[in-house]
Amino acid sequence: MMKAPSSKRLLPSISMLSAFDAAARTGSFTAAAKELSLTQGAISRQITALEQQLSITLFHRNKQTICLTEAGKIYAKDIHSSLNNIRSATLNIMTNPEGGLLNLAVLPMFGSRWLMPRLANFLSENPKITINTMSKLSPFDFNLEDVHGAIHFGQENWHNAHCTFLMNEESIPVCAPSLINQKKFNKKGLKQKTDSQKEQIVANIINQPLLHISTRPNAWQQWLDNHHIEAKTIAKQGMHFEQFSIATNAAIAGLGVLLIPKFLIESELQRGELIVLSEKSLKTDNSYYLVTPNDKLEYAPIVAFKKWLEKNIHH
Repeated sequence: MMKAPSSKRLLPSISMLSAFDAAARTGSFTAAAKELSLTQGAISRQITALEQQLSITLFHRNKQTICLTEAGKIYAKDIHSSLNNIRSATLNIMTNPEGGLLNLAVLPMFGSRWLMPRLANFLSENPKITINTMSKLSPFDFNLEDVHGAIHFGQENWHNAHCTFLMNEESIPVCAPSLINQKKFNKKGLKQKTDSQKEQIVANIINQPLLHISTRPNAWQQWLDNHHIEAKTIAKQGMHFEQFSIATNAAIAGLGVLLIPKFLIESELQRGELIVLSEKSLKTDNSYYLVTPNDKLEYAPIVAFKKWLEKNIHH
């Protein structure tokens, strides 16, 4: 029967692990030495000692180059995540010993238009929590990022994480007043019109350039299908954008009609920079979620943020 490894052997020193992590990320003992303010020889000795302790080869060495072995690649991923957790915990206790650090990945437009105007309220209710944010447009591996949670739009299917439903998305068509005959509109949108007149205005949307968002590639087609409007060449019409913020600026500049969630453009509607062409919205199967990695579900700052979101998301 194989003897189980000792606890000491299973806990390599931080200096060994830091040297290995730096070399794995940079692909160079020399670069790792520069990052850690050590000599190249010191890095080499630390990694050799680690390989001896594990009885596993972590790097292929070929003259002046190194390359992770398959075992090394797997180990590097886990060690990088673990070291990030240690760094985060250390920074947290040093800078905020009575509170907590909350690192959030946020959709850019949601962050700037919904979250930031309300964040002071969260911080006033949770003064001992420090928040850092980064922009992320698509799902990512929590093991590779020092992040406690993410605001996600899509399906409830994030790997190794829990999704908390926040709200559905309903998009409406808007444009600059200069793009449409303004006699049919007031500052915020359609004036009181008959149903037939409103239907005519909706039908005329297809004659305008349609602005597209890359994360919602079929949105216009779905909206037009829902309202029984034929548009065979829709994919070729208008400009395409990766972010709502740039697309919104394009719509304000009169470059076309944009299909966008109303809660993201409340200020533009109030100022009259955009007008609503139709209150007929597009409802999709995708929704907004707060995503929390499974190993952070009980982390106090993310628990507090989740409760605050659920209380304020519809306000």
